Amino acid sequence: MTVLRTDRKHASNCMTEENGVEKVKKRKNFFRSLRFRILIILIILGIVPGVIVTYTMLHNYQNRAVAMLTETVGDQCDILCNLIIRENYLNDTDSEVVNSKLELFSNVYNGRILLADRDFKIVSDTFHTEEGKTLLSSLAVACLKGEETSNYDARSKVLELAVPVQSPDVQQLQGVMLVSVSAVDIAETLAEMEQRGVMLIGSIVVLSVFLAWLLSTILVKPLARVTKAIEDLTDGMLDEEISVPDYTETELITDAFNKMVNRMKILDESRQEFVSNVSHELKTPLTSMKVLADSLVGQQGVPEELYQEFMSDITAEIDRENKIITDLLSLVKMDKKAADVNITHMDINQLLEDILKRLRPIADKRNIDLILDCFRPVDADVDEVKFTLAISNLVENGIKYNVDDGWVRVSLDADHKYFYITVADSGMGIPEDSIERIFERFYRVDKSHSKEIGGTGLGLAITKSSIAMHHGTIKVFSKEGEGTTFSVRIPLSYIPS
Repeated sequence: MTVLRTDRKHASNCMTEENGVEKVKKRKNFFRSLRFRILIILIILGIVPGVIVTYTMLHNYQNRAVAMLTETVGDQCDILCNLIIRENYLNDTDSEVVNSKLELFSNVYNGRILLADRDFKIVSDTFHTEEGKTLLSSLAVACLKGEETSNYDARSKVLELAVPVQSPDVQQLQGVMLVSVSAVDIAETLAEMEQRGVMLIGSIVVLSVFLAWLLSTILVKPLARVTKAIEDLTDGMLDEEISVPDYTETELITDAFNKMVNRMKILDESRQEFVSNVSHELKTPLTSMKVLADSLVGQQGVPEELYQEFMSDITAEIDRENKIITDLLSLVKMDKKAADVNITHMDINQLLEDILKRLRPIADKRNIDLILDCFRPVDADVDEVKFTLAISNLVENGIKYNVDDGWVRVSLDADHKYFYITVADSGMGIPEDSIERIFERFYRVDKSHSKEIGGTGLGLAITKSSIAMHHGTIKVFSKEGEGTTFSVRIPLSYIPS
């Protein structure tokens, strides 16, 4: 009982750990997902403009309010300066009119006025604490040029102005008026606007998150449908094509995927056909040998001539079986990656001469003339074994499917980038409806005579694979009853993929 509880507890812990790992994995996938990135981008696009607009509005308001206050206070200071000049207040501070105006100004703007002569000696202070002292102010020094200067201190919420005191008729500076006025109203209004701005930005954030989530869901939904469709296809549902025409991009993806699926269908059908053909081709010689062997076993006193004939047929079937297996092995090697290509710099002229020399005895049996035309010396990067096999197959086919007393002509030419080989014959030609299929595995144009000729239907498939491994191309031109021409183009220099 205790062991059972322990097992259950262990199983429960394992399930908890698996659930935890699954949650972490989902969380990581979400942060790496396109939806999350769209969400972040849309939130940023919603928040950043709101912050910029709010900051710009607050900054513009502050500048505008300070400018208006500066202009208003400056106008009042100009009036006071004219009054001070008229009353000669810098020399006699007993003027009741000027003193009352200064006090009134100080009270209205909740500020302070310091009035100094040309030597920066303070002659009047509305706070009555600095009179007789020297005025120390950078704004006052800047006033020596006869220009009005100002400075706004946002921390202390104070606007300072330095106004030159001079007669309009005499451009000589007679004194300086340093005015400090309260800007609390501006600061309070700005603080209220900032508070509203924060509330506005908060609302924008909430709205942006909601809209971003909604839009990201809408934008990613077609991709989710594409993913679901692909998952269905991976489960074996290859009969249905994907169609998600919501966006151009999803349409391009689905079109490309449908093409890939169709290609997979073709490859699957080709594989099944290939397996069927291999089974048939391997079984046929075995069946023939079994029939011949059973005939010998089932008869008593078989004549030696008949025995020799049957054994000769069995040997021929064994040779045919061996050739099929050899061609299949060659084809398997051709299907490997290009890394298996053993490239060397070869004399192509000499290779072609060796190929024709080796096949000439076969051609002589039917009095077929093998001709080699080399228009120029050609050296190129090739795999000697695979290249020789490809060209040998073409020449051998030209001999097999030729007429007696015919010819096979091999031509070699080159330019600065490629070399070209053509193999032409005077044979029976290929029907037009078979030209597109001659490179298929186990395909034979003349199936009725394939056994007598000795073909396996794999030679041209091997040839095409070999040339493709050299990054080359092969084309065929043929007319029934007039012969066939194969044209091969291969780069002079091999560049690995």
